[in-house]
Amino acid sequence: MRGNVAAIVLVSVGSYLLLSNLGLINVSLAHLLRTWWPALLIAVGLSLFFTGKK
Repeated sequence: MRGNVAAIVLVSVGSYLLLSNLGLINVSLAHLLRTWWPALLIAVGLSLFFTGKK
């Protein structure tokens, strides 16, 4: 599962950067992180909880 999450993150970040460089989207990544950082912490915590070693 950890490999899948890493792959999804890499594809998502790469897609964002490509679309931003092409001028197809105009979204401030810094603004999104300032707004949604608590949700990111929750997602990481849940991921660690459910994929922890038994």
